[in-house]
Amino acid sequence: MPSGLTRRPAWLAGTVVLSLLLLAACGKKAPEVDQVVPVIALPVQAVDGVSAGRFPGEIHARYEMPLSFRVAGQLTQRYVNPGDLVKKGQALAQLDPTDAGNQLAAAKAALEAAEHRLLFATQQRDRDDAQSKQNLISRLQLEQTQDAYASALAARDQAKQQFELAQNQSRYTTLIADHDGAITSRQADVGQVLAAGQAVFGFAWSGEREAYLDVPESRIDGIVVGQAAKITVPALPGRAFDARVREISPAADPQSRTYLVKLTVDQPASLLQLGMTADVILQSGKSSTVAISIPATALFHQNEHPAVWVVRPADTTLELRPVTIARYGERDVLIASGLQAGERVVMQGVHTVSIGEKVAPIAPPHPEDAPQ
Repeated sequence: MPSGLTRRPAWLAGTVVLSLLLLAACGKKAPEVDQVVPVIALPVQAVDGVSAGRFPGEIHARYEMPLSFRVAGQLTQRYVNPGDLVKKGQALAQLDPTDAGNQLAAAKAALEAAEHRLLFATQQRDRDDAQSKQNLISRLQLEQTQDAYASALAARDQAKQQFELAQNQSRYTTLIADHDGAITSRQADVGQVLAAGQAVFGFAWSGEREAYLDVPESRIDGIVVGQAAKITVPALPGRAFDARVREISPAADPQSRTYLVKLTVDQPASLLQLGMTADVILQSGKSSTVAISIPATALFHQNEHPAVWVVRPADTTLELRPVTIARYGERDVLIASGLQAGERVVMQGVHTVSIGEKVAPIAPPHPEDAPQ
């Protein structure tokens, strides 16, 4: 070593090395804490596993029909309006009665004339019959008298029928309610000339209520006449009504390609107002099988097998659990096995999570997105 250079102490070299190690340690990031991911997850509920389908519906009366006059004429008065409740025998509308009154008067006059001719023919028959017994008239004259009497009797009967018909025609100028019910629509205005049978009002009978469903052709095979159902309406929360399928349309609607299904409510339900929206669950049998209903957005697939994301209650991590499907619906899926009521399941965003991920369950931002 040259004499001009001073030897560095060993402690100084050790200090330099230690400093370098400390600097390297400061450059490393601190270990990351497990990140909690918020997910929309809710407890699932058990439902009746025999449900054949859930459909939106609308409340109707058992009997709905147009009301019309039996005769033609000009509408002069309307006594009711849509929404009015009417009683059996109540007058609803009136046609101009002039023509019907003239026909009634003419029929009455014709009947009186026919009765007078019959009275004369009867008297003539009685006289000729007495004279014939005394051989005062010929047999031919008696037969002619009897023929005249028979013709007069037939003419009187015909005139009587015409008079009764004219009476009916006169009564038909007033539209009468033949049942208690409600006016649902107005289809003719005052001053309008109506043909016989042309609709004036829409009318719904009081009493029995029905629910109308539009069922897609892919699901109509699972519905039969007499099938049981449960009906709920948003306007009556907490109330459920038993019903049965009464009629299934034999042909699909040409525009919507759906089949009209009518269900009759078992018990009279005055609370069910016409036009209310309904939620109808059709039952497919008498079994008490219980299943789990989840929205279709909660279904995931592990390879080719259906599965759902379940939040473990112990550590709020995710588990991908295989399930067995009982039925696919339009908006929901019925799970036959693999889930228990009360377990928390991811309802939305199933393709953005992974196994073992720690999550924070939250409710849907919109209440209507929660499963019913």
